[in-house]
Amino acid sequence: MSEPPVQAVILAAGEGRRLTPLTNRRPKPMIPVANKPLLEYIVEAVAAAGVEHLTLVVGYNQERIRNHFADGDEWGVTITYVEQATQLGTGHAVLQAEPAVDGPFVVLNGDRIVEPAVIERVAAAVKDDTHPLVTTTTVETPREYGVITADGETVTNIEEKPDGPVETSQINAGIYGFTPAFFETIRTTHTNGELTLTAALNEYAREHGGIERLTYTGQWLDVSNLWDLLRVNAGLIETTAASQGIDGATHERESIADDVVLADSVRVGPNVTIGGNTAIGRNVTVEANAVIENAIIFPDTVIGAGAVIRDAVIASNVRIGPNVTIDGPPDTVVIEDTVHHDIELGGVVGDNTTIGPNSTLTTGAVVGDDVGTDAGVTIDSRIRAGTTVRRG
Repeated sequence: MSEPPVQAVILAAGEGRRLTPLTNRRPKPMIPVANKPLLEYIVEAVAAAGVEHLTLVVGYNQERIRNHFADGDEWGVTITYVEQATQLGTGHAVLQAEPAVDGPFVVLNGDRIVEPAVIERVAAAVKDDTHPLVTTTTVETPREYGVITADGETVTNIEEKPDGPVETSQINAGIYGFTPAFFETIRTTHTNGELTLTAALNEYAREHGGIERLTYTGQWLDVSNLWDLLRVNAGLIETTAASQGIDGATHERESIADDVVLADSVRVGPNVTIGGNTAIGRNVTVEANAVIENAIIFPDTVIGAGAVIRDAVIASNVRIGPNVTIDGPPDTVVIEDTVHHDIELGGVVGDNTTIGPNSTLTTGAVVGDDVGTDAGVTIDSRIRAGTTVRRG
């Protein structure tokens, strides 16, 4: 009897609160970058690595994921869904996949983009070994992730977002190889809060002298905060994109950079400039003389004539009025008591919002869903959903 093939478990149940308002109507893994949901890049990588059976752990707004991926046939894989009804940690999420897994498996995050090659390496390693495997990579901001302590090729500890000094740039890359035996390790892990994979791995390391480590140096794109979407969007466009054609009427006086991705039925008026690192979704209208650069525009949105949109994320069904400016110099942003310096984020606009003519969003303004503004307002902070912003 042949051994069962290696499967993949992708964790996609989380809400992504740090990415509000964009996650009010969609789970974090379904936020589009370079005109595809984050999760689609992970599914494609798993398929390209030769893993044919995926289990998606879903929860928050899960119908968005189920409707998009269905049975996985479009990607040449078979997808099984399991639900994590309450988000009680990554370890708890993996446990929900236990009934769907009957052999060695690779675990990935649904919002972290990696190359197929590392999935192949982890799958090959776990197929031939009964011990858990953790991948590590190097980043410039290690204290924002799980910092590893290692002894050669063995990980002895993972500390999530340490408070004190960090003496290494090596972090947990979030790609794991397990056999079904690890479900019991997770189940018996003692924790005071959420049941995380990190806690289970640390407990295993203490009992067995460490965890096998696989070092990864390829593309690793993580989305933790709103501005990360622009960085990941740019990275994906650089990897995959050439400028795509515009359906409908076009004009000789357009200026569109090479590193731009345009979806179907984008309508562009005369004298529009679309600068680099920009993705524009389906059924978007960009009116005459507008300028868009380093931006993500979700589907079904209108950018008014003469608007200037830089370093911004604009959600679906938004109306940006004529001569609106969304731009601003790099600034300091504080998220959950963490100070982030020199962040380039002109602004974020939530779904179904209308920004009145001649208005300005600057210094990382975040405007919620279903907001309406008068003409000529200036916004430089966070505006709650459903608010009407008056001038003066």
